Amino acid sequence: MTMQFTAWKRPSSNLIKSLAKRISRINGSSPLSLRPARSTPDSRGYSVTFTSPYTSLSESQKHKKSLDRDFLVSVLETSVTKRDAKAYMNKFVPLLEKKGATGFKGQKAQTGPADIKCSAGEAVATDASVATKDVVHGLKPEGDIAIQAPLYVALVKFRAPQGANDTTIDGVGKTLSQLRKLGLISIVVVDCGTVGENDAVQRQTSTVQANRIAMAIDNYGAPGARIIDSPITIKSSAEVYNSPFTSRGLFVGNPHDLMAALQEELIPIIPSFGYTADACTIKPINANDAILALTRQLSGLQFPDQPAEDSQVIPISRSAEVYRLVVLDPLGGIPAKNRATGRHLFLNLEQEFQEVRNDLTVLASSDSNGSISTRQSNLQHLENAELAKNVLSLLPPTSSAVITTPQEVANERAPKDNGIDWALVGTRRGQNPLIHSLLTDKPVQSSSLPSERFRPFTSSTGMAQIGSLTTLAKRGMPLTIFPDPRVSPWRPPRLGQRGLNLTDPCIDLPRLVNLIEDSFGRTLNVDHYLKRIHGNLAGIIIAGEYEGGALLTWEKPPGLDGSEANNLDRLVPYLDKFAVLRKSQGAGGVADIIFNAMVRDCFPDGVCWRSRKDNPVNKWYFERSRGSLKFKDMNWTMFWTTPGLALDGQKFRDYESVCRGIEPSWSDKKHIID
Repeated sequence: MTMQFTAWKRPSSNLIKSLAKRISRINGSSPLSLRPARSTPDSRGYSVTFTSPYTSLSESQKHKKSLDRDFLVSVLETSVTKRDAKAYMNKFVPLLEKKGATGFKGQKAQTGPADIKCSAGEAVATDASVATKDVVHGLKPEGDIAIQAPLYVALVKFRAPQGANDTTIDGVGKTLSQLRKLGLISIVVVDCGTVGENDAVQRQTSTVQANRIAMAIDNYGAPGARIIDSPITIKSSAEVYNSPFTSRGLFVGNPHDLMAALQEELIPIIPSFGYTADACTIKPINANDAILALTRQLSGLQFPDQPAEDSQVIPISRSAEVYRLVVLDPLGGIPAKNRATGRHLFLNLEQEFQEVRNDLTVLASSDSNGSISTRQSNLQHLENAELAKNVLSLLPPTSSAVITTPQEVANERAPKDNGIDWALVGTRRGQNPLIHSLLTDKPVQSSSLPSERFRPFTSSTGMAQIGSLTTLAKRGMPLTIFPDPRVSPWRPPRLGQRGLNLTDPCIDLPRLVNLIEDSFGRTLNVDHYLKRIHGNLAGIIIAGEYEGGALLTWEKPPGLDGSEANNLDRLVPYLDKFAVLRKSQGAGGVADIIFNAMVRDCFPDGVCWRSRKDNPVNKWYFERSRGSLKFKDMNWTMFWTTPGLALDGQKFRDYESVCRGIEPSWSDKKHIID
């Protein structure tokens, strides 16, 4: 019997391949360098080798080609939609092309005609010449620092690297090198914690771990990494810590080495130490405070007293945009007590931070039943969440934070995994959370998927795990729900009871209508719609400033009479409108935020809706529903999240009759086709 493995399919695979090849060309990769030398026997029977000037025999270039192939595989393994790919290309590819063109011109200037005149059988490049090209030049003098805007930066806090093995450290270095190829340069702050009784021991440990990380990055090609002298200055008198905008006694006092390294595309490695402003004494500092100080400096939000000769520092710092905060912590993402994965896959800080803080504070201050290590872990999770909130409050809304484990970033396989198992699930490796978030600006797994969509597997540490350990956090947006399900759970209105109406003062009807029409691209017949849902509106969910929303109703199945006509148990929870502004579609997790609120807070027992069979959003609906039914005689597909609906014949028929009988309220009359 022959077993055939079919390659997995990705949406817009041609676009992703085009993107990968384009990045490969920008970074100097060429398939010509993989072309082998040809051997042809001459008339005397000897073998004559014809060597192309493009052929490289050096081990360093063979190693580079291996890295290039692995980089392309990492990009291709990411589930990227067309919208995601275009958003990434619009932001990063112009910068990469500019850098690539500059590098090409430099190589062309250094390569003379004599370099390509070689006779048959001679090597094109000697090991010495290749080694000369691979040398990382020293930092430029302060006066020679060129301002290249924009410069996208990721601030990486690596906590407890001394607990990670060499394989994990090497994998982290590989991923950071790949991020640089994709246009995102990392600044790594090493956080070894309290590892000794005195400052000297802590400094020694931090230096050793910084060297491990730098060597791992250097293994994956130039320009590599560099351990720089700490740019952090400690004020003699610490200020009161009121907000992320205050320095808490720390600021970037010597940014020259840092900015010069970034302009050379080196990855700076910074141990968690700083220099006192008065005596220039080196002392350990809090890594979170160091990250905040770097954020303020790079974002142009730090305004210390600067001498006149340092006037160039301000425009240089403003040319760097902190695009991503990365927290590498052995504990992984932020825990959640009401999630199937046990983690927040996506964290809307504007809406959920206070809940996270309350939960972690209660767990950290629990009674003696909880172990000391568990309480310390919860406190560390709280620190990570607060760091993400504070950093993102200083950055544009497009920035985000990724909190994950070094093992997931290293993209390690589980010890018991083998080639056959990975082939059967349709992918060679798990998706790298840092590469995935850069290309898609989304979590590795959607937070709005039903629990059965998450399959348990064995992690790289040998522990059973459900879903990813990674949390993608965004500043997000507030969420407003009428009525508030925490105060009064949504229930069908009783006879004579006044329910919510769209004309109530708490709802901005014109903005709501604009949201619906912009999302659907159709004109709403407002009068018809208000009459249709009058008296049966269950509630409304509004994301941000009407950037997205959902209208939910209680629908009575047609044909009910007698006592059944007033039976509240027969009313069907129905998602009538689900809308997101076109400018916000596919970005910021607006749809997931609304959907999560609907299925977790408003209708936890289930809800149904319908969609046209040719609706491009149906793939998203299929993933998040527990079941679906395509009507053969109509252009509708019914979806539901109600558990066990197929086993309840009466309820299933009620759901189907409601989805068949709802009359659309569009002014263009296109619903006649449906």
